[in-house]
Amino acid sequence: MTHGFQKLLLGALALMVGWASAGAQEFPVAARPLMLISGFPAGTAPDIYARIIQARVQQELGVPMVIDLRSGASGNIGMEAAARAAPDGHTVLIATSAMLSINPAVFARMPVDTQADFIPLLTLFEAPNFLTVSTEKRPQFTDCQAVISAARAAPGQLNYASTGIGASTHLAGAQFAAAVGLDLTHVPYRGGPFAMTALYQGDVDIFFYQTGPVIEFYRQGRVRLLGVTSATRVPAVPEIPTIAEACNLPGFDSTTWYSILVPARTPAPIARRLSDVFTRIARERDIEERVIAMGFTPAVADGDATRARLSRDILTWRAVVERVGARAE
Repeated sequence: MTHGFQKLLLGALALMVGWASAGAQEFPVAARPLMLISGFPAGTAPDIYARIIQARVQQELGVPMVIDLRSGASGNIGMEAAARAAPDGHTVLIATSAMLSINPAVFARMPVDTQADFIPLLTLFEAPNFLTVSTEKRPQFTDCQAVISAARAAPGQLNYASTGIGASTHLAGAQFAAAVGLDLTHVPYRGGPFAMTALYQGDVDIFFYQTGPVIEFYRQGRVRLLGVTSATRVPAVPEIPTIAEACNLPGFDSTTWYSILVPARTPAPIARRLSDVFTRIARERDIEERVIAMGFTPAVADGDATRARLSRDILTWRAVVERVGARAE
């Protein structure tokens, strides 16, 4: 290799590094908003959290943050939109662990590879579900044992709502039925608000709904919470027992975690910038207090820890799905 060629090669490499640095420094582009995609409708946990942090993200990045709700197919529609977005940092996905780890086991055909098509930036918080009944339509369900007794008296007659096949609300109900030995009929809906409407109208008997939105309905007296699916009680409503306590199911635990991801091939400097911003905001005391008040548990972890947790969960939920038979048609 001649000395002249070496100089030319080094110059080209330096220019490439300069281009990469310039691209990273240009993020975010002032004229463009940050699109935060959620795979679920308004009023669900991802939407609630996004609105909690929206103003702070805008302050940190200096551009508007638009919450883009792409609901349907248990979050798959939102995931596909995020995966196909330009990997320039202006699109991020707020995802549930069910979307990332349960959907691949439930759906025969996935529009994305939840590991290869995304870069996890951080884990945000954890959230269990509550065994929820309508106080008006199902006044006889005063506790978990009443639900169990009714289900045993009429196998296959009691039904439970979910926010979609493979969602945590589905798997929590399936796990509950399998643990107790009940024959319950699953009725999937497009999202939480639709399932709650069905509960209020008496179209479904029970619903394992997310902490956050359901706590407000509970405080309004519209629903009764018979148990929470986490291993411990939720500080926001400490009077509500765990499913393990209320239903005599020692060890029962079904908790969802939420994370922020960007499309694969997003430049590392941009991914780091976004990770730093979202992590710093998630750990602020005011944000944590608002998260706890909604019944969520702050559980901030970095991208590597999130990726490792996802890998473990994919294996775990594959086994659960095979055991309970929760497959999409």
